[in-house]
Amino acid sequence: MAVTRRSPPTQRVVRLLDYFAARPGQRFGLSALARELDLSKPTCLGILTELTAGGYVVRDPRTTTYRLGPAMIAAGRAAAEGFGASEIARTHLEELSARYQATCTASAVVDGRILMLQSAGPGKVRLGETYPFAPPVGLMYVLWDADSAFDAWLATPPAVPVRLDEAYLRRVVAECREHGYLVESLTSAGRRLYTLMAGVAAGDLPPEVRGLVGELVSSLGERVYLGADLEPRKKHAVSLLAAPTFDASGRQELVLTLSVGEPITGAEIARRGAALAAVADAVTAEAGGVRPGQAG
Repeated sequence: MAVTRRSPPTQRVVRLLDYFAARPGQRFGLSALARELDLSKPTCLGILTELTAGGYVVRDPRTTTYRLGPAMIAAGRAAAEGFGASEIARTHLEELSARYQATCTASAVVDGRILMLQSAGPGKVRLGETYPFAPPVGLMYVLWDADSAFDAWLATPPAVPVRLDEAYLRRVVAECREHGYLVESLTSAGRRLYTLMAGVAAGDLPPEVRGLVGELVSSLGERVYLGADLEPRKKHAVSLLAAPTFDASGRQELVLTLSVGEPITGAEIARRGAALAAVADAVTAEAGGVRPGQAG
């Protein structure tokens, strides 16, 4: 088994930058940062001094407080160039979020993990957060891709011990491809599962925790509504809707989501699903992508 070597000094730098990034526009003094990040003041000052020298943070000499610096803008722009479709999605997601007063996101599988790329709306979604791309997490990232992508995901060693109903999952794939979007409902336990898995490599979970989470998933699962489940006049508890964008070769690229978080009628689900799918199609077109079967 491969052993991943961690660097505590580097982890401290990352924690500090993450702290700033989660609080855009705010300034912090040395004492407050050291206290919040559980660092000694000399250690915190050393990190801040180096980041200031590189332009990643800026020190206000009048108030002796720190904020993110211009070098972070350049770094962010450089990183964004590798995710052009997500940048295009941002404006569309902001409009969709305003329309429904809901949180919208864009995410993708990057280097074998699910990565949160964009967020708009009232919800607290941490950009850059990653999740394991392995059963039972990540189904929506292969739903609209080639059959081989779904088969590869299904064959991936699970993030936690779980038994999946392959026949049911294939029904989900067929229906989501037909409708162009997915309708998902998660219980509060399911939300806690995603919180637990956020930023954690599956192999980093202690065996006893993996077992407990596996039991939770086995009894919980991801509830995906199929067409027959959704009655137009009946209200259904919906967590979110999801729809795909595609790249120039017709392969699935991003997953866009529209949060719901309350019971809505089947008719309203269809309206919101159509709106989300239309946004996904617009992002695909503007990014130079094509839907499967249209690539030439």
